[in-house]
Amino acid sequence: MELFSKEKDYAAFEGLLEEAWESRAMRICAYCLMPNHWHFVLWPEHDGDLAAFMQQLTTKHVRRWQLHRGRVGYGHVYQGRYKSFPVEEEQYFYQLARYVERNALRAALVERAEAWRWSSLWRRCSGTPQEKRLLSAWPVAYPKGWCKLVNEPQTEAEVDAIRRCVARGQPYGGENWVRRTAEQLGLESTLRAPHRPRKVTGKQ
Repeated sequence: MELFSKEKDYAAFEGLLEEAWESRAMRICAYCLMPNHWHFVLWPEHDGDLAAFMQQLTTKHVRRWQLHRGRVGYGHVYQGRYKSFPVEEEQYFYQLARYVERNALRAALVERAEAWRWSSLWRRCSGTPQEKRLLSAWPVAYPKGWCKLVNEPQTEAEVDAIRRCVARGQPYGGENWVRRTAEQLGLESTLRAPHRPRKVTGKQ
């Protein structure tokens, strides 16, 4: 379902994002809003911060989306709870940030990733000082030539790995780090291959 159909829809969501950021002090490293979904790279400071931040953002967005379209009482806007997964620093963080910030380019909505107005990359490259305040410093060094790097294609292996983590909630990083992190956070089930139902054969 389309979440954003015009510029005012995107701008309204970014307004809610700023409200949540101001009240919850969330560190926003990267984001990209797309017509029917969005991605964030967030860096919470304390346990519970992520859940509180996302609850405020999504709850307010659902209410305003339904009121604006006269759809109150017509069912859910989002299919379910947001999906999240932890990411290791260094190369894996960079891979994830690139994946998020080149979303619009990958979908052929723009010719350059930084041209997509509704993203952290646009804010860093073209935003006013006030607009840039929304974005946090990264837990790793911000690379020189980052914009050029974002515009270069990622490997299929990187994209597939990140999408698998999105779908399963599986930690994203090196093999040993993933195993340790999954154990620490109780995410062992995300490392197992999805169960396939047994085939039942018989005459009818």
